[in-house]
Amino acid sequence: MPTPHLSAEPGDFADTVLLPGDPLRARHIAERCFEDVQHVNAVRNALGFTGTYRGMPVSVLGTGMGIPSASIYTTELVTQYGAKRLVRVGSCGAVQPGLGLRSVILGVGACTDSNVNRVRYGGMDFAATADFGLLRTAVEAAEQRGVEVHLGNVHSSDLFYDPRDELVATMAGMGVLAVEMEAAGIYGVAAEHGARALTVLTVSDQLVTGERVSADDRQRTFDDMVDIALDGLLLDAGRPVAGG
Repeated sequence: MPTPHLSAEPGDFADTVLLPGDPLRARHIAERCFEDVQHVNAVRNALGFTGTYRGMPVSVLGTGMGIPSASIYTTELVTQYGAKRLVRVGSCGAVQPGLGLRSVILGVGACTDSNVNRVRYGGMDFAATADFGLLRTAVEAAEQRGVEVHLGNVHSSDLFYDPRDELVATMAGMGVLAVEMEAAGIYGVAAEHGARALTVLTVSDQLVTGERVSADDRQRTFDDMVDIALDGLLLDAGRPVAGG
């Protein structure tokens, strides 16, 4: 049945869901990549669509910005609609000088200044990491497409406009690749409820050099990361899940 935040009926969402923050990016992904598309959610303008990609049932849902919003939608997708594979596809700000605009990053782990995973983990630090199977097949998909990807930790921030001027240097010094706003929360939800998750990002801002892409490019381009995510999911669907 519908939830407080999703109007979809049981079965409207596939068990595989792409999760962009921007709902208009969700629509772009559905229109560009899916066949037999159905519009399954519009509550709060969190646009959701379900279709197929090369025969694989898949959905896409715009989660909005930040861990609290993304956590609501991912929790309801997993607990109420049976989602099993969650892949965040979104933009990020690079904190390493060698990462140019439109570079693709696979988030192996997600550091954070949010408290959500400590709440989940009894006040202790939880290592929010990607599912290895999804990570591995995304790397394979990128290799098949000839797209370079960068693997490492990202930072999920609670603040977009952060007053701590030293934070970028701190992240860079610890080898973090980029900052975004949702991955750690999604990884925590997946761990709590037994789902599998991955984050695939495109660099929209270079926080060291100050370069950035336009708002329209954030919404309508960055197709490499989506293609890698979908091809990786297709590869993963043909393999047994460890422990399953």
